[in-house]
Amino acid sequence: MTPWIEAMRLRTLPVSVAGVVGGTACAVYHHGFNAVPMIICLAFAVIAQIASNFANEYYDFKNGLDKKGREGFRRGVTEGDISPMAMKRATYSLLLLDALLGCSLIIWGGWELIPVGISIAIFALAYSTGPYPLSHHGLGDIAVIIFFGFVPVIFTEYVQLGTFDLDYVTICVAAATGLMAANVLIVNNYRDFEDDKAVGKRTTVVIFGRKAMAKAYLFSGIAAAVCIAIAASSVPVGIGQGWVGYLVCHLTYYSYLRERKGAELNKLLKFTSILLFLVSIYLLVIFAVYPCGK
Repeated sequence: MTPWIEAMRLRTLPVSVAGVVGGTACAVYHHGFNAVPMIICLAFAVIAQIASNFANEYYDFKNGLDKKGREGFRRGVTEGDISPMAMKRATYSLLLLDALLGCSLIIWGGWELIPVGISIAIFALAYSTGPYPLSHHGLGDIAVIIFFGFVPVIFTEYVQLGTFDLDYVTICVAAATGLMAANVLIVNNYRDFEDDKAVGKRTTVVIFGRKAMAKAYLFSGIAAAVCIAIAASSVPVGIGQGWVGYLVCHLTYYSYLRERKGAELNKLLKFTSILLFLVSIYLLVIFAVYPCGK
């Protein structure tokens, strides 16, 4: 089981959990918490991310973009621990399971969720394959902001409220979540710079260079802190200042990013992911105590 667990990339799974927790925080803020669709959304998001990770491993191997002994996490297919066909079957089996989970949300969200679910499934594959793989052409960061930020936050809130409530709180939480999730990807691609460049995989780090993307990491985190501060501005002073703690951690991580490279960045990848998750928990707690700022 070890190669399969490694292929799931557990260190990054808090990213998908955070989007659902952030959306639930917004639902709680608007007095609309509903545990059942929230749990389904959580399972859906985690399975979708694992399916995307499996697809990334399979298609990067198939397209010759992985090599043995890479700087990043061990790739089971490339190293021969998992057969390519087994990984392909696992990818599409998980997508089928996720489709069934997604259909169950129609009870709360209506049939209009169908195109949303289809878009998520397409993204899970299009990130690594298709006529124009997003992660190979510098579009992965934008896609992550959308599908790990705005989509999970807005639609997790929607299935709990039964309606869209896109006020400044929801938009800021979605934006902050997406920006912090993009920073996880930046660390991942920063670490893999040499390997990706060697095989012609044009991530944003390969296109713009390490120095520019380190700055992007810095400014994305600062922008996320601003969004967190705005979202929490309605709660009492002091309790709503959690963005300060986030910013201190982020600046520390930025310093670490500039000073390290290669496998040394695996630790930063994990902590950037966990920091996003902790921010989502913070928002859920303060909105539970002060719904609508009261």
